[in-house]
Amino acid sequence: MPTSRAAAPSRNPSAAAGSSKPSKKAVAPSPAKPKARPPAPTAPEQSSKPPASANAKAKPTSKALAKTAGEEKPRKPKLVRDSFTIPKTEYAVIDALKERAARGGSPAKKSELLRAGIKLLASLDDAAFANAMKQVPTIKTGRPAKG
Repeated sequence: MPTSRAAAPSRNPSAAAGSSKPSKKAVAPSPAKPKARPPAPTAPEQSSKPPASANAKAKPTSKALAKTAGEEKPRKPKLVRDSFTIPKTEYAVIDALKERAARGGSPAKKSELLRAGIKLLASLDDAAFANAMKQVPTIKTGRPAKG
């Protein structure tokens, strides 16, 4: 029983016409590299889009509304990350103060307690500040020895 090749569709249109030459179109194209995006227009006259101010349908953002109302969002203060050495007995006092704050209805983090202590020290007059500093023993700075 002879098989018919004509029943199967041919990829090469010139081969179906009986040509013995292989067509260049029959070769599978190599994967095309994605074309690079054209550079963004730098001058407004090069842009095909109208400027945002000319667009009457544009709705002002909440940020724009705040600026027009004269209110500026307060900037967050820059934070500093630091580490320090503290005796275990004083570190235990921090835990006790955290529990005390939680019992009082306003739980506090360790950093919040330290910042509150700094505010209290800053509010003292020079004599009271010197007295408070005398009550804090000097310790060796740096990481404690392993052991």
